[in-house]
Amino acid sequence: MQLISRCLLPLALSLFAWGHTAVADDPIAAAIASTRMPADRIEDAWRKPHEVLRFLEIAPGHHVLDFYAGPGYYSELLAHIVGQSGQVLIYNNELYNQAAHNGLTSRLARKRLPNAVRVNAPSNYLKLAPGSLDRVLIVLTYHDIYWQPGDAPEPMGDPEKVLRILREALKPGGLVVVVDHLANPTARENITSVANRLHRIDPQVVRADFERAGFAFVDESTALRHPDDDHTKSVFDASVRHYTDQFIYKFRRP
Repeated sequence: MQLISRCLLPLALSLFAWGHTAVADDPIAAAIASTRMPADRIEDAWRKPHEVLRFLEIAPGHHVLDFYAGPGYYSELLAHIVGQSGQVLIYNNELYNQAAHNGLTSRLARKRLPNAVRVNAPSNYLKLAPGSLDRVLIVLTYHDIYWQPGDAPEPMGDPEKVLRILREALKPGGLVVVVDHLANPTARENITSVANRLHRIDPQVVRADFERAGFAFVDESTALRHPDDDHTKSVFDASVRHYTDQFIYKFRRP
C-alpha cells in the first residue's frame, strides 16, 4: 500500500500543478476562481460565466461596458479579467441604480475593484468617449430598453438611440454580446407589451435592432438554451426561474 501511495503521489502533485497552471493561463477561469462575493458563486451554476465571457472574447487590457449591470455580478469578473491595464464601466440608469444600490455598494467597498467605474445616466443620454470601448456586455437586460415600468410615459430607452451611442463608443472591430430571455416571435408593436408581461424578447428583434444600427451579426452560442422552457411564462415564474431559454448573440462594429 505504501508503495502504491509513493507511486501515486507524484501523479497527484503533477495534476495539482497542471490545474493551477491551467487556471493561471486562462484569465476567465482565474477570475471565476478568485475571491468573490459569496452569492456570486451560487449564481455561477445557472449563469455559466466561463462560456459567456469566452464568447465575448474578453482579454486583459480591454475596456468594457457592463450595460444595465445591476449589482455587478459580471462587472467583478470583467474587472479581474481586464486587469490594471483595462477598465470596466458599470452602467445603470436611475431605476437600476436604486434597485442595485446595496449590492453594488458592498461590491465596490474598500476599493475591491479599483479598475471599475460607476456610470449613471438615462439610457438615451449615456455619455461615452468615442472609440473608447473594446467590448460591451448586455446580460438579461436588453429587453428592459423596451420595458415601460409603472406609470412611466415611455419605455426605459429608445433602441435606435442606445445602439447609436454604443456603436460610436466602440472601437472598429469591437464586440457586443447580448444574453436575454427568449420570447416567441413578436410583432414590433407588441415588443413592449411582451417585455412588460414576461421580461423576454424575440431574438430576431434584437438582431434586427443591431443590424439596423450598423452592427454585423457574428455568431450565436447555445450555452444557455433550455428548450423545455415555456416562452409564454414570465421569467420570474418559479417553474422557470434562472433556467429560462436564453439566446446569446455576438455583434461586431465594422
